[in-house]
Amino acid sequence: MAKTKELSKDTRNKIVDLHQVGKTESAIGKQLGLKKSTVGAIIRKWKTYKTTDNLPRSGAPRKISPRGVKMITRTVSKNPRTTRGDLVNDLQRAGTKVTKPTISNTLRRQGLKSCSARRVPLLKPVHVQARLKFAREHLDDPDEDWENVIWSDETKIELFGKNSTRRVWRTKNAELHPKNTIPTVKHGGGNIMLWGCFSAKGPGRLIRVKERMNGAMYREILSENLLPSARALKMKHGWVFQHDNDPKHTARATKEGFRKNHFKVLEWPSQSPDLNPIENLWRELKVRVAQRQPQNITALEEICMEEWAKIPATVCENLVKTYRKRLSSVIANKGYITKY
Repeated sequence: MAKTKELSKDTRNKIVDLHQVGKTESAIGKQLGLKKSTVGAIIRKWKTYKTTDNLPRSGAPRKISPRGVKMITRTVSKNPRTTRGDLVNDLQRAGTKVTKPTISNTLRRQGLKSCSARRVPLLKPVHVQARLKFAREHLDDPDEDWENVIWSDETKIELFGKNSTRRVWRTKNAELHPKNTIPTVKHGGGNIMLWGCFSAKGPGRLIRVKERMNGAMYREILSENLLPSARALKMKHGWVFQHDNDPKHTARATKEGFRKNHFKVLEWPSQSPDLNPIENLWRELKVRVAQRQPQNITALEEICMEEWAKIPATVCENLVKTYRKRLSSVIANKGYITKY
């Protein structure tokens, strides 16, 4: 049976007014175009409760008592990786039998929902302090300084499949709290590895790394691609190169190469992908590549190169222009990983 449309408050009040002046239910129904039974129900409600407002609906009673709600909320707050099955068992031991959907609905009313745990770098206290130090020291740097930086990194792009996920219970905007994330290490494998760089003026060179990269290979990549990228991007005198603290990047021979070529290198806090805007550019590239659905490794490499070259300079410019916000976010998050 279809649900009837609820009468407006004005209509309900008009029914009562007409009743009070002596009109019958039939006459009121004809005048307002309503059924006699509908008019009668409104009048009886008014006589009983002295109001035409909607009364609270009782509905079905909650399966989980307030005490049970507190118990499971406290459990997932302490351990967000608790499963619905665990909570069902906890409640059953306490004498309450519920289903997994009931658990989900109850926690959702408490502002908690099941989400995939974000994978973030494992941060030790020394990393947190280094990140805070970097953010505070550079927070007031002028935008022009960041525009004269060449940002770089490596990334992997997979042809098929996706990484496994783990679900956690969390509140809105708490996806990066350490309890709600999965610590990862860099480059756990993949079908194609890339090195690339960019500045506020646009993408630099993108290179496929066909073998397992070591220090010598990294220095060869830089010698063949860093200066050409700087020239193509028309970097100003005194430009600065950024890379992370991977052992290949911080090797003595690599540092000596920078010194001999008079390259300025940005001092970088370890485990800080959120501070490197190239991560956003990698995401942009991966979305573009996925849309083209390459079918083999050769096509994957070709499409990566094509789509990298198509990324507009304005995208790069905006990533660098908002760099101060990244630093502010790290400070506000007390050194922990932020959204990027």
